Amino acid sequence: MSLILFACVVRVRDGLPLSASTDFYHTQEFLEIRRRLKTLALRLAQYPGRGSAQGRDFSIHFSSSGDVACMAICSHRCPAAMAFCFLETLWWEFTASYDTTCIGLASRPYAFLEFDSIIQKVKWHFNYASSAQMGSSLEKIQEELEFQPPAVLTLEDPDVANGVMNGHMQMPLEPAPNFRMEPVTALGVLSLVLNIMCAALNLIRGIHLAEHSLQVTHEEIGNILAFLIPFVACIFQCYLYLVYSPARMTKVVLMLLFICLGNVYLHGLRNLWQILFHVGVAFLSSHQILTRQLQEKPSDCGV
Repeated sequence: MSLILFACVVRVRDGLPLSASTDFYHTQEFLEIRRRLKTLALRLAQYPGRGSAQGRDFSIHFSSSGDVACMAICSHRCPAAMAFCFLETLWWEFTASYDTTCIGLASRPYAFLEFDSIIQKVKWHFNYASSAQMGSSLEKIQEELEFQPPAVLTLEDPDVANGVMNGHMQMPLEPAPNFRMEPVTALGVLSLVLNIMCAALNLIRGIHLAEHSLQVTHEEIGNILAFLIPFVACIFQCYLYLVYSPARMTKVVLMLLFICLGNVYLHGLRNLWQILFHVGVAFLSSHQILTRQLQEKPSDCGV
């Protein structure tokens, strides 16, 4: 009997199933665990990054990152490290095939049904490949699970069966880290330093202007906001560079727009060279954010 029996990809925010493997099992026990999996999928946004739900003969494992989660029904003989290595591989395959915009706009169940062939391929690999073939991937996942165990949910609890969280949910202090960004480059460090400098200048000028305004007119309020809004945008640009965030393109464009419009509004309080400096730093930071991608998945964890 296979160790990994069923797998699916769902959208975290609403549990919408995006793709799933073909179901070849129709026993009463398996149909019941499928029903429990659907219930868990609807509440994934409340769970940490990794979790397991143990049944009598089957177990459910799930791993979520961003807006996508992968879930699997496994035999009770399947090691947890193997299940989570499978889910991580599946997540990489799916996110490499579909961007966040397509995932976010999906409106019907199984909108990416063609991904079933990839799920079957990955499932077959993990069911029939030896531990030696999986190599360091299993060891790495095993170390992560020992350092930060997944949340454990008891399926037999009637409240859990109805989809209500209760005391059986063992929440770790932090969700398991799943996003791994490429290393920070020297140019990236420079963009961070310059961005922090621009943020500090905007904050100082904005506070100074607010403190020394004898009469707060609409123009003065506009100038103060034109300093403070780019300050917030600069800080958020630093965050976007350091931490992966879904829909980065949209957020980067908005931050760049705020900075450019704020500096154009401040023409007169700043000379042309100062405006060009702030806008140039914003463009440099935007470029660094968009070019810093997720790391390639380990070659020995794929198929």
